[in-house]
Amino acid sequence: MSLLELYCAVDDFCQAFTPKWQAQLLGEGIRQRRRETQLSLSERMTIIIHFHQSGYRTFKDYYVRHVCVHLRQEFPQVVSYARFVELMPQSLVPLMVYLQQCFGHCTGISFVDATPLAVCRNQRIHQHKVFAGIAARGKSTMGWFYGFKLHLAANDCGELLACQLTPGNVNNRKPVPTLAKRLFGKLFADMGYISQPLVGQLWAASQLHLVTFARTNMQGHLLLRDDVLLLRKRAIMETIHDQLKNISQIEHSRHRSPLNFVVNLFAGLIAYSLQPKKPSLHLRDHALFSPA
Repeated sequence: MSLLELYCAVDDFCQAFTPKWQAQLLGEGIRQRRRETQLSLSERMTIIIHFHQSGYRTFKDYYVRHVCVHLRQEFPQVVSYARFVELMPQSLVPLMVYLQQCFGHCTGISFVDATPLAVCRNQRIHQHKVFAGIAARGKSTMGWFYGFKLHLAANDCGELLACQLTPGNVNNRKPVPTLAKRLFGKLFADMGYISQPLVGQLWAASQLHLVTFARTNMQGHLLLRDDVLLLRKRAIMETIHDQLKNISQIEHSRHRSPLNFVVNLFAGLIAYSLQPKKPSLHLRDHALFSPA
């Protein structure tokens, strides 16, 4: 998606969302007046999202060396980098709502997994103050970390269906009922999600079948051939995590504000959702399943 196409899509969203949002804020007494800034909300959101599509490693380099130099014609009212960082938290709610619109549709085949988002190196945990009282120590397959967990649900086409951010010490199974509210069919996960109460809860709520491999000490746990094949395709979630971290830059240790951390995360998820090519299993193109 080009910069112009991105701006048009974001601007259409803002024109529909902003009046309702401002009316709600005024009605609840949260905000009494609204001051216009040099950069409109659409322009700010476009810049934040486009950073995650640009290939730059840091937002400062992208803004100072790219936006302020090469995108002067597209953003004639561009502000200083320090001022833009001050304005970024104002985009949090619109980005959160826009992300909901970027989610894909459930196909009946969904995958769920979590990935750690470390906010600092382990050697600096005691010195780290930005996320004090918010982040927590957790453990993944790669070892201990300090930060958060990003829980994602995706369909077989690589489209995101739901997401939730939790401290790093939260069990992977806890956010699943929230992630699965709009899902149906089968939800595939690794053995870390094995839980008979969770299976019953998902089935009772929406007749969603949670499918996992069995541990060696579990008896009577038989799987259909198609379920086994799809469980072996759970690597699609690892590919999504890799693209979010290495292309969309949702994980780094340079955060100076919890709000801007969430803004960066939502923008990265939006950038991934808008990219034309996503990791897909191509189930409609290949006869993976036997005919019913």
